Amino acid sequence: MPVDLLIVDDSVAVRKVLQRLLRQADLPVGEVIEAGDGQQALAALADRTVHLVLTDINMPTMNGLELLRRLKGDSRLCQIPVIVISTEGGKGTVMEAVELGAAGFIRKPFTPEQIREKLAPFC
Repeated sequence: MPVDLLIVDDSVAVRKVLQRLLRQADLPVGEVIEAGDGQQALAALADRTVHLVLTDINMPTMNGLELLRRLKGDSRLCQIPVIVISTEGGKGTVMEAVELGAAGFIRKPFTPEQIREKLAPFC
């Protein structure tokens, strides 16, 4: 069954690279929705459901950690696994993401193998 997912990153280029890597990783990806920050992500999820969220941390308006906090605090969205993909790879940031409910963490830059390894359990 194809996995619908939401990619949240303020860089259009990173979102496009992620989509390309998802195809290269040979994962059963269905619909891919894009958002430029946490607020856009929540708006996108208001009328649809996805199976997985990939989010950056550093974004304007609403960052990835706040998005994660909001998703996990919403009874309709709290079961969606969230993978954080960021340059913010310090132990404190990773721990905060995990404590907020992140299902995984990938440091940028990433490879198709890393994407496949981290996302395979959810596909």
